[in-house]
Amino acid sequence: MRCERIRLTGDPGAAARRLRALVPSPSSVQDAVAEIVAQVRGQGDAAIAGYTRRFDTQDAEPAALRVDLEALASAALGLEPDLAAGLKEAIHNVGVVAGAWREENDHVVELGRHRVTLRTAPVARAAVYVPGGRAPYPSTVVMGVVTARAAGVREVVVCAPPGHDGELHPVILGACQLTGAREVYRMGGAQAIAALAYGSESVTPVDVIVGPGNLYVQEAKRQVSAQVGIDAFAGPSDLVVIADDGADPELLRLDLLAQAEHGPGALVIGVSSSTSLLGGIAEQLAAAPETGAVAALVQVGNARQALALAQAFAPEHLELVGPAAEALAPEITAAGCVFVGANAGTAFGDYIAGSNHVLPTNGAARFASALSPRHFRRSFTEVRVDDGSALARAAAPIARAEGFELHARSMEARIRENG
Repeated sequence: MRCERIRLTGDPGAAARRLRALVPSPSSVQDAVAEIVAQVRGQGDAAIAGYTRRFDTQDAEPAALRVDLEALASAALGLEPDLAAGLKEAIHNVGVVAGAWREENDHVVELGRHRVTLRTAPVARAAVYVPGGRAPYPSTVVMGVVTARAAGVREVVVCAPPGHDGELHPVILGACQLTGAREVYRMGGAQAIAALAYGSESVTPVDVIVGPGNLYVQEAKRQVSAQVGIDAFAGPSDLVVIADDGADPELLRLDLLAQAEHGPGALVIGVSSSTSLLGGIAEQLAAAPETGAVAALVQVGNARQALALAQAFAPEHLELVGPAAEALAPEITAAGCVFVGANAGTAFGDYIAGSNHVLPTNGAARFASALSPRHFRRSFTEVRVDDGSALARAAAPIARAEGFELHARSMEARIRENG
């Protein structure tokens, strides 16, 4: 595995940008994605089928776009018992944590002669994109579908790229059945995102699209984000591990390699003031099988420098191992998910801890959040006015100052004689 060695001596922001530059940016696929989105928007199912033949089934004729309910039920029954039990526990844990995020509804603010009610409501339709690649990802089905259902979404759609045989992996279908997803499509890539946003003969458009994916999926979500809501730019994975001298190098190696398993574009970074710890990890990473991921090891002077680098980098996953590193946890404000302590390996968050593994990548943790019911619920207000006289007298001058005479008259028409 490619492994860069960096010593932090100056601006943490510059170091963070240097680290980000180690993997491709979404702009590298912008034009190709724009062509796919335009074709799907104009030609619908025919374009989806064409891209499926090109990218997924190796020119074989694709199966029907939508998976039938019998196939879902059969797949769930065919799951190995230990896998089914693990998925059910993950579904429970993610559901409990997602339910705790649910915002209070219908909070009323009284303002004298009028009141404003703060309300939230779920979107009608949401889609969960499940990435393809070298293996199925039932955990992404769990993270997306369970969270959408906790938010109150009535119609939850799942799509994933089919394999060379044109079918979705039975584990994906089984996870869909266990989570209650009944509308499942055999499609992936930018063409799937375009179909979900604009619709086709077989696909009804959705209101929100969530889920991780490669650069093409990430860029497609960006390009359709004026049409539908998206969670964040959930693209290739990244991990930063900040460790004290004395941390177990074998655990750190495994955690870094675990995230590197996500393949091309993944970026894993070890940060420590311990030269010997970083050196030991470097040797082991260099001997690791090639996955297309990139590793970097950063030497810092102390924990405060490590904190500054992490905040500037805004990692998808952040692990803090050792007393000095773990003490930084309350100060972290820019990370998708923070794992504190040697026992809290990132992989637990990917599967079973209950936290969501759909996290902001590429530094988006500076402003974006982990997937939660809030991504599937929209906020709005309800206004009721008993007597608008005082409001009209206060607001009419503002409207006239902006040149909106009819706004002023509309409000003044509601002034009561004795109001």
